[in-house]
Amino acid sequence: MRTFGAKPKSFRLEEGGEEYMIGSEAGAWLKMVRGSLYKRYPGLWRRMATMDERKIISGLGIGLSTTSITLLKVTEVEDMARGDDEQYKGQPTEATPTRDRRSAKINRESSWSAHGQASQVAATQAHLSSHMDAVPSLTVAHKQRVGPKRIRTYPHFYDDSKLPLLQKAAEQIVILVPIRLDLEIENHKLRDTFLWNKNEALTTPEQFAELLCDDVELPSSMFVQPIATAIRGQVEQHPGDLVAMDEEDRRVPIKLNIHVGNISLVDQFEWDLSCPQNSPEDFARQLCSDLGLGGEFVNTIAYSIRGQISWH
Repeated sequence: MRTFGAKPKSFRLEEGGEEYMIGSEAGAWLKMVRGSLYKRYPGLWRRMATMDERKIISGLGIGLSTTSITLLKVTEVEDMARGDDEQYKGQPTEATPTRDRRSAKINRESSWSAHGQASQVAATQAHLSSHMDAVPSLTVAHKQRVGPKRIRTYPHFYDDSKLPLLQKAAEQIVILVPIRLDLEIENHKLRDTFLWNKNEALTTPEQFAELLCDDVELPSSMFVQPIATAIRGQVEQHPGDLVAMDEEDRRVPIKLNIHVGNISLVDQFEWDLSCPQNSPEDFARQLCSDLGLGGEFVNTIAYSIRGQISWH
């Protein structure tokens, strides 16, 4: 098989362990990009790197511009480069007898309790790493309507008569949590990013979900509960304090890759985690003012910064 360019760097995640390559770099070397490598070789071993593994890889100076990393075994990549690729073209499950599949299922069920905590940690890491991905165009409210005029329902109103509750809520510390929604239910799609106050006491996730469905005209019967569940899950997985008070000048790289309509914002800068005066919201407003960007970018930039800070 012909290759393109220099052979990608290989690495080990632990001393004496398996030797890996990054999937995107191996695909470019084998002249198979945009997922064509995995389509042509479905039997190829691969897995996503965890958050801790990505930090190790980043420390080696590899895959610095990649938001998600797929690991491939070096031995299999070298087999394909030599043309010995027949064993990777078939689905691995087709060669598995029924008896082996049943025993594998039993083994998975028996090992679930032993690895439950590890699975929960991996799920948390996967959620946090989603904030490192590019932010696509979000679902917007429909401005044009065909048919009868829409009657707005306004599902909820604030009760201004309960002043003690409002005063108590105002005294709470605001802890903003980046929330990302990417749902598809019965051909209805919802993409949105926003910040949620962890100490919010006046609006429940269900009430917010009803308002959101009313704004973007989605069936509330389908989306309210999934939206509320997603918000609560991401709030629970949030690491908490994002300021490293015990360190001096702790800078982390922040990459912006945001798309709103037909406008894209791509930028990269350093953020000091040890400075409590650094505010993602103030930074987003100033950046949009300097670049002449609309208000839609402000919340998305703040979300992206807070999401990447929580990952670091």
